[in-house]
Amino acid sequence: MGNVVTISGGRLRGETGEDGLTAYRGIPYAQAARFAPPGPAPSWTGVRDATRHGPMSPQPPFRPGSVTGEPPPAPQDEDCLNLTVLTPGTEGPKKPVLVWIHGGAYVTGSASLEFYQGRRLAAEGDVVFVGINYRLGALGYLKLDGVSPGNLGLLDQIAALRWVRENIAAFGGDPGAVTVLGQSAGAHSIACLMAVPETRGLFHRAIVQSAPLGLKIAGQRASDRIARFFTAALRKDPRTATVDEILAAQGKAIARASGPGGIYSVPPFCPAAETDPLPSAARWLDDAASRAREVDVLIGTTRDEMNTYLNNRPELAPLEAIGPVRKGFDAVKTGITKFVFETPSRRFADKLATAGGKVFGYRFDWSAPESGFGACHCIELPFLLGDRASWAPAPMLAGTDWDELAELGHRLRGAWLSFARTGFPGWEAHSAGAPLGFRWRDSGPNQRVSPAAGRR
Repeated sequence: MGNVVTISGGRLRGETGEDGLTAYRGIPYAQAARFAPPGPAPSWTGVRDATRHGPMSPQPPFRPGSVTGEPPPAPQDEDCLNLTVLTPGTEGPKKPVLVWIHGGAYVTGSASLEFYQGRRLAAEGDVVFVGINYRLGALGYLKLDGVSPGNLGLLDQIAALRWVRENIAAFGGDPGAVTVLGQSAGAHSIACLMAVPETRGLFHRAIVQSAPLGLKIAGQRASDRIARFFTAALRKDPRTATVDEILAAQGKAIARASGPGGIYSVPPFCPAAETDPLPSAARWLDDAASRAREVDVLIGTTRDEMNTYLNNRPELAPLEAIGPVRKGFDAVKTGITKFVFETPSRRFADKLATAGGKVFGYRFDWSAPESGFGACHCIELPFLLGDRASWAPAPMLAGTDWDELAELGHRLRGAWLSFARTGFPGWEAHSAGAPLGFRWRDSGPNQRVSPAAGRR
């Protein structure tokens, strides 16, 4: 049968759509007990049904849902180390591979959410698209002596990339042409993965979208602090608590760490420094840049990243109603965007370029006419992933007809696909000290792309 493949664990049956793409869902790439590193996934006999998504990591409501729209409910389970493969077919030369690492502040998200599916990329680029699920929140990033070593979600991602190297050829993919792409926490994860020697050879290009590199990785004091908040809220052994109890304590710990009004919303459950497999916080990005000659990088941000987190918050609405205060508040949002996203992304690009790497920068400036969110965090995602139905409820797209997004989306996907195939997205490489100088922006009724005429 044309939709049955054989991999290291056994045989899989996928589902072929009208577009000719075959999806293999819920594929186990590893297994792990609670607070344990991932190990090999068990094999099976017969043909495994791979037509339904596997569960995603247990999590609270989707964090940026007020901007992107809330995804429909999906199964959650601790046994969540699974992935989806979308392939145009296994005939002919091996195809480039795109591996998607979702964001969500390390506490929410799943590659199996419909607005993250990569059918347009796979069909337009004749590439194999892989989306991975990994452990989140306390289950993935709690660092607590005698209980959890920390960085388990990152180790899950490494296990998934090893699975890709060993198995992707069965789906028509080229294990020697793997591009990882991620947004937000997924992009931050890629910077972490680049700093890990064990990932050498697992990927060859990286697309880093809106990485909050200004937040660095957690030091020992920060890890200890969130562990204290978590255990104080849980009041029982995390190894035997129920998942609901874990999530409730996790939420209380995040709220306590965020401070009054939740203004300090740095993800407290996140990769930890000097914890397997990561180096110290001081060495992190330098170690990542040491891979510059091995991994081509496309990196960028959106113009108004922080609008996703600070616009339309009820506790801030009275301040935004006051003209002079609103101007000051807008300046604060711009400043935080530069501090957390834009400036550290440019500095990382500078490190890569100085080390002899091929790196390309961009900024996404397009915004919907009636959303009020501007070019906010996540705004580029509808142009790359998902489809009209999955993004229809997104408040950040208010006032825009989907057909009006078609040209810019086609060009944006074309640039990402060109980079995955050739290492060249269509504009000049970044040089150290220069701005991330290519802008994706609104140019009137027919959106198009253009080089940044007014470079910063």
